[in-house]
Amino acid sequence: MTLNYKKILHKAPIVSLNGQPVLLFNQQHISLLDALEQKSVKLFSECRNGYCGACKTKINSGSVTYHTEPLVSLEGDECLPCCCMPDGDLDLDLPADGAQVVRATPKQKIPEAANI
Repeated sequence: MTLNYKKILHKAPIVSLNGQPVLLFNQQHISLLDALEQKSVKLFSECRNGYCGACKTKINSGSVTYHTEPLVSLEGDECLPCCCMPDGDLDLDLPADGAQVVRATPKQKIPEAANI
């Protein structure tokens, strides 16, 4: 007997800045720019709609999907964070200075219940 299933759960993309993980992109984020700003990443932007190109950023690895088609011409390794979201894990050519960097928290041992 063979069981078939559809993959329903998707892994939230990890967004890194020059190889340093900074955030998990989830459904609460409207755009990549929105997610980066929530993590205190400094990225200049103006129109927030893909018209001006002020937030143009180089992609080191990964790809993005646009909500609206940008009017600015882009190279294959560039994106406009104001109007896109990552397709999967994404590494951007941005400094992580000042960003709230994601760090693994050590697992804490749960104390055993005292015998009463």
